[in-house]
Amino acid sequence: MNAATESKPMPAPPKTASAAMILTLGLVSLISGLLVVYVFETTKPMIEANKQELIERALFQVVPKGAVQRRDYVATDAGIVPAAEADGKKGVPFYAAYDAQGKLVGVAVESAAQGYADLVRVLFGIDPHCQCITGNYILKSAETPGLGDKIFTDKGFLANFKALDVTVAGDTLAHPVVAVKHGSKKNPWEIDAISGATVSSTAVAKALDRGAQHLMPKLMPHLKEIERIEVKKEEGSANERK
Repeated sequence: MNAATESKPMPAPPKTASAAMILTLGLVSLISGLLVVYVFETTKPMIEANKQELIERALFQVVPKGAVQRRDYVATDAGIVPAAEADGKKGVPFYAAYDAQGKLVGVAVESAAQGYADLVRVLFGIDPHCQCITGNYILKSAETPGLGDKIFTDKGFLANFKALDVTVAGDTLAHPVVAVKHGSKKNPWEIDAISGATVSSTAVAKALDRGAQHLMPKLMPHLKEIERIEVKKEEGSANERK
């Protein structure tokens, strides 16, 4: 083989300066970060507005009938304060529902527990006068279609929340809210689980128990503070027309 037919070595690719590469990557990261922040700040008000609309719709489904207006509070060890005046105070946020005359109808609180696929987030209503849960609304769930998602639709399961006992005894509930095997419910603080969806049923029970355990011992000693609100004439008239 002569020299003319021998293959010539390929020229080495030009070397990229490390400083230029680092600068490029830094700029890309900075721009990406700014875009993430921009999207978050832009969509945050819309997300919050949608959440409040969902809460508003759910609230009047889980409290006793007659509620037409809402107030937001935080229950602390020292008492109950309006949410707008809480100023970072530790406590349990909750919603109070009132009739057109400003009389307390019921309260609602958010809670969550781990389900089969993801967190099950609920809003449930409480009648503090009977110390019982009066309704339950699933805000978020990714449970298995056809099984776990029956927590939305199963009539027998939903019947558990017409008068579920959350009586307070000191600084806790007299009895924890628990899910029991389908057909074995005997006590008013028990939830009759859905057959084939025990994990999802238990998640709802845990969420309700957790929320009630946190709220009720703080709420009941100060219930008189929120039993009635002053209703402006114009506001009352508008609500009565709803």
